[in-house]
Amino acid sequence: MEKVIEISHLTKNYGKNRGVEDVSLTVEKGDIFGFLGPNGAGKSTTIRSMLGFLRFSEGSISILGLDSVRDHEEILKNVGYMPSEAWFYMSMKVEDAIRYAAKVRGVDCREEAEMLCERLKLDVKKRIRELSLGNRKKVSIVCAMQHKPKLFVFDEPTSGLDPLMQKIFFELIEEYVSKGTTCLLSTHVLSEVNRYCRHAAIMREGKLTLLDSPKIDDESFLKFYMD
Repeated sequence: MEKVIEISHLTKNYGKNRGVEDVSLTVEKGDIFGFLGPNGAGKSTTIRSMLGFLRFSEGSISILGLDSVRDHEEILKNVGYMPSEAWFYMSMKVEDAIRYAAKVRGVDCREEAEMLCERLKLDVKKRIRELSLGNRKKVSIVCAMQHKPKLFVFDEPTSGLDPLMQKIFFELIEEYVSKGTTCLLSTHVLSEVNRYCRHAAIMREGKLTLLDSPKIDDESFLKFYMD
């Protein structure tokens, strides 16, 4: 199988503060890979290193066959990244924020964006400051998906979404994955991984443990943090 993400011995130090230590991870094309762990475990540090937003101390990262440092800009063209915080200019209308995200990539995404907004019940005429957290999350989802990237990287994407929108969000992921997209899902919600992911790993205190199966019960999950 084609390897979309290859992380080898990634280490990121923050002086006295913990980063990540000796993380190695492979995600193959067409996978929905669950990246579990509590806040502060090192998930976001790993993701930001993958996408070239952080300089790491040791190791190497390949995304879509490209070097994460040298080919940073080319990688971002083919990645749909949704950070844990949905930040936009508060005075912008939703439609303008979505159009701006497409313009930055130089891609005409109008048809795909319209479909996504309809599925997510997103009012594009409202201004960002008028939106709830859940609706700002929807804007982030549209911006990440509208250019039909080869890789999704979602960092805590469902916080703020109601159960129906969570279901629709995962339906969309599965539809894109069926057409060849790959997804890395960073979350602390065990049920999401059990239900939707094909492979998974757990981050704890900056270190990674690969799971034999993404299906893990609550008792086993807690054991990873207690041992």
